[in-house]
Amino acid sequence: MDKITKMLYRVRSTKYDDLVIYMYQPTDPSSLGIIRFLFGFLMLCDLPEERGGSDIDIRWGNPKDCHFPLFPVMVIPAYPWMCLIYLMMWVGATGIMLGYKFRISTLLFGIPYWYILLLDKSYWNNHSYLFGIVTILLSGSSANHYFSLDGYFEEKRKNRHVPCWNYFILKYQFFMLYFLAGLKKADMEWLEGYSMQSLGNHWIFLPFRLFLTSDQVDYLIVHWFGFLLDLTIGFWMLIESTRPVAMVFCTMFHLMNSRLFSIGMFPYVCLATMPLFCEETWPRKLLKYFHISTNEPLPTPDCIYIKDGRGQSNKQKHVTWKRKLVIGLLLTHCSLQVFLPYSHFITQGYNNWTKGLYGYSWDMMVHSWDTIQVVVRVVDNEFGEQFFIDPDAWTQNDRWNKHADMCVQYANCLKRNLMESFKNNSASSRHNSTTYISIIIQRDPKVPQRQDSWEYSKRMVKVKK
Repeated sequence: MDKITKMLYRVRSTKYDDLVIYMYQPTDPSSLGIIRFLFGFLMLCDLPEERGGSDIDIRWGNPKDCHFPLFPVMVIPAYPWMCLIYLMMWVGATGIMLGYKFRISTLLFGIPYWYILLLDKSYWNNHSYLFGIVTILLSGSSANHYFSLDGYFEEKRKNRHVPCWNYFILKYQFFMLYFLAGLKKADMEWLEGYSMQSLGNHWIFLPFRLFLTSDQVDYLIVHWFGFLLDLTIGFWMLIESTRPVAMVFCTMFHLMNSRLFSIGMFPYVCLATMPLFCEETWPRKLLKYFHISTNEPLPTPDCIYIKDGRGQSNKQKHVTWKRKLVIGLLLTHCSLQVFLPYSHFITQGYNNWTKGLYGYSWDMMVHSWDTIQVVVRVVDNEFGEQFFIDPDAWTQNDRWNKHADMCVQYANCLKRNLMESFKNNSASSRHNSTTYISIIIQRDPKVPQRQDSWEYSKRMVKVKK
């Protein structure tokens, strides 16, 4: 009890300057350098896969294709410009991996990444925002102080200490990734086993089917074990005594996800960043195990060096306004990571008919939908004619029909394309037309509900208008 009281008193008496000093304490750069290299490599792999670099002509080459930008004012660039944007991302990801011109490389990758992400919501996944945020966090770090070309060419960056906050903010980001995913699974649809069905028949669960049925695998392993692992794994990996076992379970979890779902590099990025929860010196210990000697990291002006209480009188000299600002921005970022997934009262309408900020709420795996029917009907109000449009026309995927705001965007895109098609054939008769979209979707295994019933959800009235 006395220890807890002393700890609480110490926390209460801690000042902001003390926090700044702690966040700028020198730490070993080796782990951060290895993680930077792996992240850059995985982003190179992500470009042709989830970002669509391998089929860029299909995704962005047809000017008639409908896209769904987050902000309607955003215009899809011409195909040659999109190729240039992807080239910038490739150069940036290569620079991040090699640690060459590191600050510039993070900008070359990060800015186009966010731009392409915002250009089309229909390609968003739970983790899409994560890669962009990690790039932003790395851009302000000293991740090029180890295992980098910058360190090879510049002595001031070669094997130098990095501030403690470089590790803290990345560790916090991935801790919240697991924890928020667990909190979002505390939903009756997930806990009752409705969200993910028939996964128990997958070959990856063959060992479990030796003593469980497929339905039991779905309920116990996929839903309940997934919920408990996401909710607690971050804590287990923070504790040194439980870390080895936790990392084994976490590794198995991500490897299984990589086989079960088409989620690109996300499982591998999580695997590559798991060492964030280990001691920062693990690469040196690994090299030492193989009898490879390494030099101790050198001092750098980026850190604050205060040992055994000496130099406390110079504390004000070390705690500059720039460092205070950096820590303030980091604390703001930490607060946003907690707030945004529960900010639906601000972002009403930008979701898939459930509460939560779409693309940033980790709800996408909790609720699943099966499209039963999509009917797109265009009525000429002047002559009373009507005709039907293939819902797959001018679209790359069918996610648009599950989101009210995307339905509106699709209707506008459809109108534009039809006007162009009829411009040489009595175009005036088609200007006064109305588009009707009838959608029937089954959410989880429950009774189908008509998605165009505006009375069902008052949240969508704003989008309807």
